[in-house]
Amino acid sequence: MTKQEIVDVIKKNIADNLDDIDVKDIDPTKSMKDYGANSLDIIEVVSCSMRDLDIRIPRSELADIGNIDQLADKFLENIGKK
Repeated sequence: MTKQEIVDVIKKNIADNLDDIDVKDIDPTKSMKDYGANSLDIIEVVSCSMRDLDIRIPRSELADIGNIDQLADKFLENIGKK
């Protein structure tokens, strides 16, 4: 799986969980908060994305993630690990 495929999964989940956000308008260099996401929205997007990608990452490892691109990098590191 490529990083772009992971970004696409995250973007789809952002669009599904936030109002008035179109996938094509999401910039991976921005944070989810830039799109109006609150902490519960972020948890939902991350949880749905991990489920879609079939990965598990402890929340403590996600604490320092600043934007969508960094989240995709962290997911990419964990693809195939169980």
